Amino acid sequence: MTTTYTPTTPVNYSTRVDKVGRGQRISVTIRAIIAVLIALLMLVPVIWMGMTAFKTRPDAVSAPPVLFFQPSLEGFISLLTERRQMTQAEIAEAETRRDEMDWANQIALLRGQTIIGTSAFPRQLVNSLIIAGASTFFSVGFGVLSAYAFSRFNIPGKDDLLFFILSQRMLPAVVVTIPIFLMYKEVGLYDTHFGMVLLYTSFNLSFSVWLLKGFIDEIPKEYEEAALVDGYTRLQAFRKIVLPQAITGIAATTVFSLIFSWNEYAFALMLTSDVARTAPPSIPLVLGTGGIEWAAIAAGSLAFLIPVVIVTFVLRKHLLRGVTFGAIRKG
Repeated sequence: MTTTYTPTTPVNYSTRVDKVGRGQRISVTIRAIIAVLIALLMLVPVIWMGMTAFKTRPDAVSAPPVLFFQPSLEGFISLLTERRQMTQAEIAEAETRRDEMDWANQIALLRGQTIIGTSAFPRQLVNSLIIAGASTFFSVGFGVLSAYAFSRFNIPGKDDLLFFILSQRMLPAVVVTIPIFLMYKEVGLYDTHFGMVLLYTSFNLSFSVWLLKGFIDEIPKEYEEAALVDGYTRLQAFRKIVLPQAITGIAATTVFSLIFSWNEYAFALMLTSDVARTAPPSIPLVLGTGGIEWAAIAAGSLAFLIPVVIVTFVLRKHLLRGVTFGAIRKG
């Protein structure tokens, strides 16, 4: 009995690879388009805020909203200066010497106002920089040391201590504001920079410890053990081995701690009045003659947003690696 061999049709593997590659490219393109659309949708309030900051007051309150307008710095002038309304005689006299005025007074004159001084907002923005920067520095610095201790040493009751630290973060600000207000009044920390730095540091520290402990847990202990065998002290091993390896986690923790301190509203509203008042509770209180200065509020929000955007942009590479650090190590 003879068997007849019938050749099969050769498989074109290159065609299959091309189809798979084309399908992957299409999938990636679709995901990219969806991501861009979602990003644009999320940026609509920010874009609208930026547009409002450069509108005149009539354009800012117009209905329907104005999309195309002549840009003006009126909102920033209203935000950064104190003004008073002039009489008709004063306006007429000021019009005769308009060319002698600086640009800020010329813009104020368009609304019949004159600048009489600087507003409190620049000082409040500086307060935000000082308080948020100092509290972030201390919370991340103490957080690194505490996280290293919890990660590397057998501390009695470690799990209970970690839960106690985390529970501090669970407290809503409004629950503890009144007791802290009474305590700060008694000890003289009300409306002080030190009191706000101390408070923000204590609330940020729990977040910093938990987040940084996760990053330090991912660093193999063998690196430090090898350094100790080579004659390094524990502190030298921590400084030369652990810190460089944990830089991505430190950057991520820094950004999140800064955002909390920078945006915090309830404590800043209740525990400050003038000296240490930060920008968040001050921006909504911008009032003008006859109504709310929406352009000035938008200008203040835009100026308040810029420092955090700059810090996040500078640390963006570390932040991206820090957020995905654990998944990459275990993948």
